[in-house]
Amino acid sequence: MEDAKKMIHLEINCIAVEVPEGTTILEAARKVAIRIPTLCHHPDIKAWAACGICVVRNGNSPKLLRACCTEVAEGMHITTHDPDIVQIRKTVVELILSTHPNDCLRCPRSGNCELQRVAADFGIREVPFPRPAIDHIPRDTSTPSIVLEPDKCIKCGRCAIVCQEMQNVWALEFIGRGEKMTIAPAADVPLNDSPCIKCGQCSAHCPVGAIYEKDETAQAWNALRDPERFTVVQIAPAVRVALGEAFGMKPGELTTGKIYTALRRLGFEAVFDTNFSADLTIMEEGTEFVQRFTQGGELPLITSCCPSWTDWMEKYATDFIPNFSTAKSPQQMLGVMAKTYFAEKMGINPASMYVVSIMPCTAKKYEITRSDEMHASGYQDVDVVLTTRELARMIKIAGLDFATLPESEADSILGEYTGAGTLFGATGGVMEAALRSAYYLITKEELADVNFTQVRGLEGVKEAVIDIKGTKVSIAVAHQMGNVEQVLDAIREDRAAGRPPRWQFIEVMACRGGCIGGGGQPTLATDEIRKMRMEGLYKDDREKAIRCSHQNPQIAKIYADFLGSPCSEKAHHLLHTHYSAKPVYAK
Repeated sequence: MEDAKKMIHLEINCIAVEVPEGTTILEAARKVAIRIPTLCHHPDIKAWAACGICVVRNGNSPKLLRACCTEVAEGMHITTHDPDIVQIRKTVVELILSTHPNDCLRCPRSGNCELQRVAADFGIREVPFPRPAIDHIPRDTSTPSIVLEPDKCIKCGRCAIVCQEMQNVWALEFIGRGEKMTIAPAADVPLNDSPCIKCGQCSAHCPVGAIYEKDETAQAWNALRDPERFTVVQIAPAVRVALGEAFGMKPGELTTGKIYTALRRLGFEAVFDTNFSADLTIMEEGTEFVQRFTQGGELPLITSCCPSWTDWMEKYATDFIPNFSTAKSPQQMLGVMAKTYFAEKMGINPASMYVVSIMPCTAKKYEITRSDEMHASGYQDVDVVLTTRELARMIKIAGLDFATLPESEADSILGEYTGAGTLFGATGGVMEAALRSAYYLITKEELADVNFTQVRGLEGVKEAVIDIKGTKVSIAVAHQMGNVEQVLDAIREDRAAGRPPRWQFIEVMACRGGCIGGGGQPTLATDEIRKMRMEGLYKDDREKAIRCSHQNPQIAKIYADFLGSPCSEKAHHLLHTHYSAKPVYAK
């Protein structure tokens, strides 16, 4: 057992504080309800004191300390607010504002901007410094997912640190020096020509509107207004536990029924749920795993429902292409089923159908165009993807009081889901859902306890050995791209040594916490918020009468009526894809 940490005693604004050694002044202050302003600080990344507005004083020392990265010491007497400190902070904010575009009304972060909030806290209405002559840098709209607007960058560095250290992608870095410094891809190439995997974690961590999702709400509004269009919508698992945050509700609060109602009031003619197609994905992917596991196929099988992960793999880990599940993601499966099975059942011309996905992920915007196999029905599987944030804006534009909306149900034909389907939104959820059905597919018996708690939680890499009635299955779950290479390198070591792979089944999600922490979710997420969102999904799972994908009666019906059987020729044509190496410059 580790020794308990030494406790440090100090005073903050004359309040006695006791905290463990290694605590920063910023963290210690929060424990006694004192808020020190910050702009560059975020709990996900190591503090590096870029903005300078968190300065505090220790005793009578003339030297100011940056609270975000200075650890407490025994006997400190910290002053967090006095006239001099407040004036210094205000001046720093005014200097930032002097080079910042004054177009808040056109900014997607207006009303949810950290710079705006700090400026309001200091009562700044005018900037006393002249605006320097700085060359305008055009927006980078080269990717289908996110937009860079360098003129709004405040040089906090969050995006670069997240991209490099959390995600291990290295698409963004500091370019230039002094006033001309900005954040951009290396060599200042367009973002789409960089190693970017469109995960959107840069946008989720940006405190202002310098990086944001490509807004495609106009396309959705146009489709809703077009009398020739039959509009279909689906919502991803993680959306239901995060959308409410945009309307003052707690993270993790389940708003599924309210979302269905909101979508109908926006004008969508068919409201479906991606949880249904998550169940369908489990049938295809679970069958694929059982076939490989029992018949000697390529192992480990690696999940492929995260488009940022598949994009990364096609660039940096092409030796694992044979290990990837060929099953399409739930988003794509719902789209193709809407334009085939649903269209056939309802007598609707699929050419008139317009499928909108509400996703927690900016990379899903890229996924809908990644290959010709996303047109297996003869039409594009999904026509447009909106993030959770974009849906929130549409609901507000429509004047809907989301928090008081009544609840309703999804359209049953592609909307009925099990507890397993909803788990897809959290790290470990795909694995847990797959194991529930893999057990049945291997043993033809139902599990007494369907909870696989070994794969839950925010540990970067989780390992377990699952006993399927005497058959041992070794699994690994990795989330946050910076944690993935250690898993791949371990498999490479096994190959080089001529050993069987140490794991037979691996789940990978690019974002921390999985989709609940996706790049299109409400901003300012922390691990505390991620845990609350995850618990919302586990609550949804616990409350479902059916908790295993293979038990979903609508899934059984779609195979009986249309697909035949999991991994059948028809299912492969409509529900599967392939992967290939992509060129990218080296990290």
